Amino acid sequence: MLPAAQGKAVAAMINKAAVTSAYKQPISVLVLIYGTDGRILLLERADCPGFWQSVTGSLEMGETPFQAALREVGEETGLQQTATQALYDWQHSSEYEIYAHWRHRYEPGVTRNTEHVFSLQVPADSPICLAAKEHTAWGWYDLPTAAAKVFSPSNRDALLALPQHWLLSAGLAKPEKP
Repeated sequence: MLPAAQGKAVAAMINKAAVTSAYKQPISVLVLIYGTDGRILLLERADCPGFWQSVTGSLEMGETPFQAALREVGEETGLQQTATQALYDWQHSSEYEIYAHWRHRYEPGVTRNTEHVFSLQVPADSPICLAAKEHTAWGWYDLPTAAAKVFSPSNRDALLALPQHWLLSAGLAKPEKP
């Protein structure tokens, strides 16, 4: 049995670790998924009906942005096998202010997030399997419609930059115009 002082110190460390791990890191990924026909996959958030977005999520402890992007694509869409073959890292990140209604997810005082951008080309009309707790609907949209539909300015900016990043490697071609 630990002396009382040591027991309190251990309990404090455990509580601090539990609180720290309960918070999200202010580092995330944004993955733009597009079909070979050029249409963009968007997901509707379960916690905010009417808020549409690309795949996104925070890094977990010890995870690289690439690993987080692969994990998020798999968790949110079920496209795991395709993602490992064609995920493209833009080598670009942006910083934005975290919406006030989501700041409780981060450590007190954290107001900004760094977002790393990726894209993924998949066969047109690939089947999507949503994570029901995160999203309620999905759809494939042409680029102008997708850019107008997303709620996040950083998501919109990335979508508008997507034509500069059409994946040409790994045997995948630039999408045909719809």
